[in-house]
Amino acid sequence: MPSSKPRMTSSSGPTPASVESALRTLQTESGGINALAAALRGPLGEAFARAVDLIRNAKGRVVVTGLGKSGHMARKIAATLASTGTPAFFVHTAEAGHGDLGMITTDDVVMALSWSGEQPEMKTLVNYSARFAIPMIAVTSNAASSLGQAADIVIELPKAREACPHNLAPTTSTMMQVAIGDAIAIALLEGRGFTALEFAHFHPGGKLGAMLKFVRDYMRTGAEIPLKPEGTKMSDAVVEMSAKGLGCVCIVNAANEVVGIITDGDLRRHMRPDLLTASVDEIMTRQPKTVPPSMLATEMIEVLNTRKITTLVVTEADKVVGIVHLHDLLRAGVA
Repeated sequence: MPSSKPRMTSSSGPTPASVESALRTLQTESGGINALAAALRGPLGEAFARAVDLIRNAKGRVVVTGLGKSGHMARKIAATLASTGTPAFFVHTAEAGHGDLGMITTDDVVMALSWSGEQPEMKTLVNYSARFAIPMIAVTSNAASSLGQAADIVIELPKAREACPHNLAPTTSTMMQVAIGDAIAIALLEGRGFTALEFAHFHPGGKLGAMLKFVRDYMRTGAEIPLKPEGTKMSDAVVEMSAKGLGCVCIVNAANEVVGIITDGDLRRHMRPDLLTASVDEIMTRQPKTVPPSMLATEMIEVLNTRKITTLVVTEADKVVGIVHLHDLLRAGVA
C-alpha cells in the first residue's frame, strides 16, 4: 500500500502550497498594518491622540468590550493596558445587559470594538454609557455606523481585505484592531514614563518576572563566593576554584575590595611548569567587570552577552558582596 505520510519537500525544491498560503496571509495582513500607519499620519492621528488623552485623564478604568473575534481582541487589549500601567478590564458585549453593566462606573472610559459598528448586542452598552455620560471610544471601520454615531471619539480603521480568500474570516481586521490597541497602550506607557521597575510589579511570574528581578536575587553570597587574598599561591587559588565550582576565583585586598579575577581561561592562557607556585597577582585579570546588587537581571544579561563572559562579581561600595554565574540565570529561566 502507498504511504499516507505527507511527502517532504527539500529546501531546493518548490515552495509547499501551505507556505505559499502563509506568505499570502502575512502579506495581506501587513498591508492592513501599513494602511493603518498611513491613516495615523493623516486624519486618524487626531482621533487617536484624543483617545489617548481621554484615557490618560480618566479617574477610573478602561472598559474594553467586543463580540466574536472583536471580543477576543478586546480581551487582549484590556490585558495589555492593565499590564502596562493603565487599569483596564474586559466586558463581554452580550453579557453586559445581564448584570455586567454594574461593573462600569461613571469614572470609566468604554472602548468598544466592532468592525461593522452595527452589532445589535452593542445597543444595551451604548445606551447605558449615554445614560450615565460615560465617555466611549469606538474602534470600527465605519464611523457612520450606529456605534460610530454614538461614540465620543471614533478611531476609524481603514478598510482592508481579509487574508481569507473569500474576504470573510476576520484576519486582517482583527490584526488591525489589536495593533491599534497596542499603539494606545504604548502611547500611554511612554506618556507617563512607565519604567521597567513598575512593569515588574505586574509581572512577578514567568520569564518576564524572572528577568525583572535584581542581581541580588540571583547572586551567590557568603561562603559560596570563591575568594582569595592578594599574594595567594596559585595552587591554593585552583583549589578554591574547584571547591566553589564557578570556574573562577575573586582576588581581594585587605579591605575586601576586588582587585582581580582568575578564570579557567586565565589558567589556559598562563599554562607553564611553575604555574601552581606563582602568585595570583601575576595571573589575575585586573579590574574585572563588576555590577551592583540593585541592577536588573535584564541589564545583567546584556553585560554578560556584550562582554562574552559567564561570571560577574557583585560589589557594593567597592566591597565584594556576591557573584553571579550564567548557569544560575539559566536555571532560573532568565537567560
